[in-house]
Amino acid sequence: MNPKHIILTLLLMLCPIGMAAQSTITRNKPKPAVTKPKPAAKPKAKPKPAPRRNNTSHSGSTSSTVSLSAELNKLINNMVYVAGGTFTMGATSEQGSDAFDNESPTHSVTLSSYYICKYEVTQALWRAVMGSNPSFSKGDNLPVEQVSWNDCQTFINRLNKYTSRKFRLPTEAEWEFAARGGNYSRHYKYSGSNNIDDVAWYGDNSGNHSHPVGAKQANELDLYDMSGNVWEWCSDWDGSYSSNSQSNPTGPNSGSYRVKRGSSWSYSSRDCRSSSRGSGTPSYRSGELGLRLVLSHL
Repeated sequence: MNPKHIILTLLLMLCPIGMAAQSTITRNKPKPAVTKPKPAAKPKAKPKPAPRRNNTSHSGSTSSTVSLSAELNKLINNMVYVAGGTFTMGATSEQGSDAFDNESPTHSVTLSSYYICKYEVTQALWRAVMGSNPSFSKGDNLPVEQVSWNDCQTFINRLNKYTSRKFRLPTEAEWEFAARGGNYSRHYKYSGSNNIDDVAWYGDNSGNHSHPVGAKQANELDLYDMSGNVWEWCSDWDGSYSSNSQSNPTGPNSGSYRVKRGSSWSYSSRDCRSSSRGSGTPSYRSGELGLRLVLSHL
């Protein structure tokens, strides 16, 4: 055989063996490890600052503050100046036979000037100051009721802290002088008229409930509801009258009952007269009993 043929034959025989070996080497060669890069760490979120509290944005606080401010402004604007003077207190001639025994004897009283509110304290004002409304019949512009004399002192003390003034209940003499029209008195039987229906909510026309303040005619001093609607507490202890002349009287030094004046929506016309007197224990409450405020100085 030709030597070239022998070499070619050997090469052809060895070629598959080499390819198989190369394949084996290739299959058994370990693959390089692939290392995936770690994702970058996410930056930590900064904590959000706590929202600031804005007290004026709190609906309850705002309405309460606005309500108190508005009611106090109304109160100050509704204080009526009563010039000092001298009058006859008690069962004067225009009171006639309707007068009760505790309205006698008549006596001369001299008073210094003062201010009195033209309206009874409303439920809106009481609630703005006290944060609650004890009244039986509810309504912002109705007179507050179901308040004892002691309750009124708590209300007045708080009111004075808010206003830096010295509100108080009227003395009985101050109340009657104002109800009669002060120095402008026309000597009516009721506060502002001889016709009770003009000026008072009482048993015959009230429908057995209180009414918004200021709905009837005012008296000579532009004061409303001093006859009827609700009784009004005075500062005095209840006591008997003396015939002696007096100056700025404040009543007895002690007692068991406090004076109330003006009568109410459930009483007769006889009780609504300007000289009519009532009383109750300092803790007594009624749906017919409220208050009116006075200032010695505005």
